[in-house]
Parts: sequence; structure tokens; C-alpha cells
Amino acid sequence: MEINILFSVSIALCIVAVVFRSKFFLHMMQLEGYKNEQYKKWMNSSSKVYTKKLKNSLIFLTILTVAYIIIAGFNKSIFLFYGYLGIFIVAILYTTDFKKEEAKKELVFTPRAKRLYVSNFIIIFLVLLIVSLIYKGVVSDKQFYLPIVLYMFFILDYFQPKIMILANISVAPIEKKINMYYYEKAQEKVKSMEKLKVVGITGSFGKTSTKFVTATILDEKYNVLKTPESFNTPMGISKVINSDLNDDVEVFVAEMGARNIGDIKELAKLTNPSIGVLTSIGPAHLETFKNIENIMKTKYELIEELPADGVAIFNYDNEHIKKLADKTFKEKILYGLENIDELDIYATDIEVSKLGSTFTLKDKEGNEIKCTTRLLGKHNIYNLLAGASVGKALGLSFEEIKRGIEKVEPIPHRLNIIDPGTGIIIIDDAFNSNPIGARAALEVLSQFKEGKKIIITPGMVELGEREEDANRELGTNIGKVCDYAILVGGKRTKPIYEGLMEVGYSEENVFVVDNLDEATVALQKIVKPKDIVLFENDLPDNYDE
Repeated sequence: MEINILFSVSIALCIVAVVFRSKFFLHMMQLEGYKNEQYKKWMNSSSKVYTKKLKNSLIFLTILTVAYIIIAGFNKSIFLFYGYLGIFIVAILYTTDFKKEEAKKELVFTPRAKRLYVSNFIIIFLVLLIVSLIYKGVVSDKQFYLPIVLYMFFILDYFQPKIMILANISVAPIEKKINMYYYEKAQEKVKSMEKLKVVGITGSFGKTSTKFVTATILDEKYNVLKTPESFNTPMGISKVINSDLNDDVEVFVAEMGARNIGDIKELAKLTNPSIGVLTSIGPAHLETFKNIENIMKTKYELIEELPADGVAIFNYDNEHIKKLADKTFKEKILYGLENIDELDIYATDIEVSKLGSTFTLKDKEGNEIKCTTRLLGKHNIYNLLAGASVGKALGLSFEEIKRGIEKVEPIPHRLNIIDPGTGIIIIDDAFNSNPIGARAALEVLSQFKEGKKIIITPGMVELGEREEDANRELGTNIGKVCDYAILVGGKRTKPIYEGLMEVGYSEENVFVVDNLDEATVALQKIVKPKDIVLFENDLPDNYDE
């Protein structure tokens, strides 16, 4: 009876451990878009997959289990059995983190996530069933050798990240059919709405901000639906179309994201856009794209999929987009700040301050109007010009565009100022930093004349081979603006540190910490009222040191 109770406790702990660990890997799989190759890359780079505790426990329990089997061969002592169970329970408690880890982007139990989670446990159950059948057929003293079953449970827990891949492979055919059903349903719905205008927006950077800007401007004349937050995948956009798109909507603004060649084409075929906007092309997601040429090819898929009477809108100041615009023979609108003689929409008399910006919006027909925005940074002028270009394409007057620009709200975590009432100003630019955005954030920081300027950053990621150089350049730029630098993660931020040293930055003014909690402690030692603190980037949950 006592043996059964102890064994039951051990099994219960194993189940809880597997549930906790499998939930974590489900979250990571979701963050990687349920793509096995991307998930494997994360596995190979993350220290969270097989922690030191877990590895040590595997070695220890393997030795312990082998020793138990050998000793039990000639001495089936009840104390040996109890001893193993006791040590096993301690090992499980030692290796399992039962605390809920705070996530920047929480696991969402979508129907797909639920199916994958169930599939994961079905595989575990089948493996345990096979082990149990073998155990039943081979082992004579079934009760005394129960620790072998416990050890197998631990092995399954240990290899949970790889079981998640098997589970994802097993449900792939089902997911493909389900996804295609919703994709085709959304596709047909868009095609059936003949009066609907669809605006597709893509780019390496700035597409989410441009989407919000564009929708706000178009609201001055039309009933607008936009994809929420960063809904920029086939399934995300299909969900919005199937759930929220109705006959009252006159313009649908869709953000289009991509990690691989063909992704934008798939989204364009889904949404059938008549207006396409290219905001920027630069070193983003180079881990999957490999080079800028592939990024250019992928982003241009949006323009290729426009109908013959569609309108292509280009940020003509971007050197890569300029090449694409020059080879385009569809109707096009070129916007920017440089070489204004070649542009259709542009801005002059720009004044950027810590409170926002003012500029004069002009077009090649000679129209102009003075505009004011609460958005910070010169790069946001480009986003506003993109929105103004869409407005022009859809027949808005300059007065309507001006009113829309004034109504644009700062987007959370994208270069917006927070005044918590402590006398310390926070600039929150924590979402998905890139080289252009980082330079813009430092430019805004330099506008402040009072107080110390402090930056907290883990650096930039997903830049492939250019990541090290980009972070080193970030370091040199920080050195020209900031009084203090708090670098989160010594390994990833090493290039930033090197960049700081290249410009003669004081080592005493650099703090290298392991996490955001330690960064907060370091900040409290140096920050005072009137100081300005810039939070530049916050690594996604699937990145660690």
C-alpha cells in the first residue's frame, strides 16, 4: 500500500513536470510560427532547452537507475525501493521550475495550439504504453522494478522539445487542411466584396506603424478595418477577414509580414490588394532570407500581385526600394524627404522635438499644408508620408490628410514617451528594434537638453551576419549621445560594448547585467529626476543569453 502511494506521488510529479515543460515548448513553437526549422534553430541557440540542472539530473538518475537494477538483482530490499523513490522525487522537484515565467508575448491557446498540445501528449502516452507492454512481458517482479517506468517518464520529460517537433509533424496534414479551408473562405469573401478597397503594406521596418497611421488618416473619409497589432500572417489575416470584415467596411488595411520568399505573394493572393505600399527594405530576418536580394524579391511580390490598374507606393529614399520603383510600370506614388523633384509626396520644413514633429506636406501638383504630429523621430515622418500617399490614392484632400495626421496616436513600445510622475522621463522603444529605428530613438533622446541620458538595451537580433556589425555601430552611436549605458546580456551585447570603447566611452559608465531585473537595480543607482531613460528593444521570449 505504502509503495503504491509513493509510486503514485512520483508519477503525479512526473506528469506535472511534463505538463509544465511541454507548455513552455508549445509556447516557443507558437512564437516560431509552428515552423519546425525555425524552432530547431531556436533549440540549438537557447540555453533554456537543456538546462544545467536537467543535464546533471539525467546523468545522476541514469547512474542511479543502473545501480538500482544491479543491486536489486541480488538484494530486493524495501529500503532500496524507498530510497530510489525519495531521491527521484527530489530530482524532479529540483529540475522542474513550477513558477510561471513572465512572458512578453503570452502563449495563446488557439485551436491550433490545443491540437498540437493534445498531439504531444498522445505521443507521450503511446511511448509509455509501448514501454509498459515491454515491461509487462519482460520483467518478472513488476512492483520492485517500477523505478524503470519512472526513469522512462523522466527521459520523456527530458526530450520534450524533440517530442514537440514530432507532434507538430504528426498534425501537419490536419493543420494544412484546416488552414486552407479558412484561407479560401477569407479569399472568397474578399473577392465577393466588389466595392472594397484593400491596402497591402509591407517592409522590413515600419509596416505596423504605417498601418496604424494609414488607417487613422483614411478614417477621415472611409469606414476602415485594419489588421490588429502584428497580425501579418496568412492565418492571422484570414481570421480578421472571416470574423471582422463586413459590408460596412470600405477600406481594409492589411499588414503583410514575411520570413521566406513567397510569403508576401501568398498574402496578396489572399487579400487581393489594389494599393501596395513598400515602407523599407533592410537587414531584417536575414537568418531566413540570407541576403538583401531575397528580401527585395519577396517584398516586391506585393507590387507584382497588384492588378493592372493598381497603385504602387514606394519610399523612394530607400536605396533598395528605389531600384524596385524604377522598374515598375504600374501607376505609382513616390514619397520621401530627399530629391524632392522626383517625388509625388514629400515633406519640408521638418522640425523634430521631444514633443513631436511639425512639417509641411507637399505634392508635385503644388498642394501644401502644415501638419503637426505627436509621433517622435524623423523615421515616423516617412510613415506619415506613406499614409498620406495612400490617402491621396484614395481621393482624400490635403485638409483631410492633415486632420488624420493630427489624430495619429503614438503606438505602445514604438518610441513613445512615458512620464510616470517621478520626474524621470521614459522613452519606450522596446518593440523589435532595428538599425533605422535605433538611430531614430537616439536622435529623439538627443533632443532633451536637461538631465542625464541613459539607455537600457539587449541589442538587436534577427539581422543574420550583419547583427554583430549593426550592434557595434549601435554602440558607437550610443557613445555619442548617452551618459550611461546598461547592456542586458554580456554575450549578445559584446559588439555594443566594443563600439562604445571605440569612441572612448568611459568603462565606469557601462553596466553589463544578465536580465531586466538587474538592469532596474543598476538604473536605480544612477537615475535622478530630470534624467531620460531610453528602453531600446526587448528581446522576444524565444531569445536568451
